[in-house]
Amino acid sequence: MTDALSPRLQTLVEGTRALLEQAVREHQDVVYSNSLGLEAMVLTDIINTYTPEIEMFTLDTGRLHDETLSLLDRLERRYQRRIQVFYPQAEAIEQYVRDNGINGFYLGTDERQSCCGIRKIEPFKRAIAGRKAWVTGVRREQSAERALGEAKSWDDRYGLWKYSPMLDWTEADVWAYIKARSLPYNALHDKGFPSIGCAPCTRAVEPGADPRSGRWWWENPESRECGLQPRRRVIPLKVEPRRAAGQ
Repeated sequence: MTDALSPRLQTLVEGTRALLEQAVREHQDVVYSNSLGLEAMVLTDIINTYTPEIEMFTLDTGRLHDETLSLLDRLERRYQRRIQVFYPQAEAIEQYVRDNGINGFYLGTDERQSCCGIRKIEPFKRAIAGRKAWVTGVRREQSAERALGEAKSWDDRYGLWKYSPMLDWTEADVWAYIKARSLPYNALHDKGFPSIGCAPCTRAVEPGADPRSGRWWWENPESRECGLQPRRRVIPLKVEPRRAAGQ
């Protein structure tokens, strides 16, 4: 498979493959949290090629772009395997909407993180329950926080080992691999969306802008994580909640 890749990409692929094989060798029960982002296209391809015993799951928050759901279908058809989908608890969403409104995440950081907790964190915990290790596609250049990541680390928050085999890949590396392997990817990337999450919390950015600046753009940069990845320092945004007229 690596013959059609540049020497740099071949080296990156071999490093990623080695770490994934190490995870399987050491823990057997390994699961990949597929974000359906650009990095996920690379990891999905490498896992299916070299370590297909690693199971995959993704999270459908109920507010994803149609293009994201279409991509999930394309991946399953290409690789002829199911990617298990975990959904948030309906009762928790109903209560959140009653308390905050349908788009209550715009009210402030607490409201947005609460929404992420319901739509992403809780389903994620169910997805990894009982597992020995999980794989993520974070890269160092994505943020200052992620630059501090380790390829293998004990995840205190979730109680299992965490493997990050793409830390040293650059965005250019990711795109080069996608093009070399003719991989599918989210159509929104061609419309200025470098980082794609829930539809109301994601927007296109200007060329050359911070790739994650289109996520939760109304907040301070320090708080722009959904909670799946660690946050060592959070600066709350001072926003007074908007209330309905007459309250």
